[in-house]
Amino acid sequence: MSKSRAIHYLLCVALFFVLLGGLVGSPALAAQESNNGSSSLSLNQEQSPAEEELEIVCKYPTYEGKSGDSFDFAVELKWTGSKARRFELAITDYPAGWRTSILGGYPQKKISVIELEPTRTVLEPIAVKLEPPEGELPEAGEYMVTLEVSSGDIKETVELKAVVVAKYLFAFFTATGRLSTDVTAGEENHFSCYVQNTGSAGVTGISFLSTKKPEGWEITFNPDSLDSMEPGYAQEIDVVIKPPRKTVPGDYAVTLKTLAKETSTRDIELRVTVLTSTIWGWVGVLIVLAVIAGLAVMFRRLGRR
Repeated sequence: MSKSRAIHYLLCVALFFVLLGGLVGSPALAAQESNNGSSSLSLNQEQSPAEEELEIVCKYPTYEGKSGDSFDFAVELKWTGSKARRFELAITDYPAGWRTSILGGYPQKKISVIELEPTRTVLEPIAVKLEPPEGELPEAGEYMVTLEVSSGDIKETVELKAVVVAKYLFAFFTATGRLSTDVTAGEENHFSCYVQNTGSAGVTGISFLSTKKPEGWEITFNPDSLDSMEPGYAQEIDVVIKPPRKTVPGDYAVTLKTLAKETSTRDIELRVTVLTSTIWGWVGVLIVLAVIAGLAVMFRRLGRR
């Protein structure tokens, strides 16, 4: 009986020391694991510093327009870093004679420097504007412009392309600028007009006609057509208007038209005033003189009686 009690006491003492060792060892182990974790985190942080990256985003780097148009490219900037940073903006390459500007803010104004906050989601919008030489129509083709964004050793560029297509346009106008003229019935009356290519490319197949005129009138053009016309060139056109001899004097409407293969028509709405023929004018004068002479003879005879 005493032997079993002794064994029982020994087991209780052993269990007590086991429990005591577990309580003392657990905080030390936790502290050791914590220290190991902190060391590992610090080491990872030292090995992986914050990444710095500048990105230029342009959804539409190629823009098409007619000759004489200006081109506006929407550009967005994204800066990834540990802190805000100032960047210089510059156009480093563009067509000779063209005008460029960088716009930002609202309302937009010209800028050359921008401060970017470090972010991965929000983009900072700016605009690159490319304008042709003032008063000129550039030839059809591709024109490149380069935007550079830099800060210290960080620099990014983007190339933007303006595609210029030909602008077909021509003018048709009178030599005097007036839209009226006087003509004599029964005679060929000459009236001067000009056609001019005011576009950026040559036009072909130019012809002239009258789409509206009184019945019996003859209207012809000299020359009546042109094979082609280069930009800036002008050609005088002699318009011959011949109303019938018996046309009643007064005002009449005439439409002169020119057209080309590459572009729409151009019209001149002309008011034509028909005058009495010169011959009939002299006949009228002679009749009046004859009447006056007859009256004079009659009064003289009556006076003698």
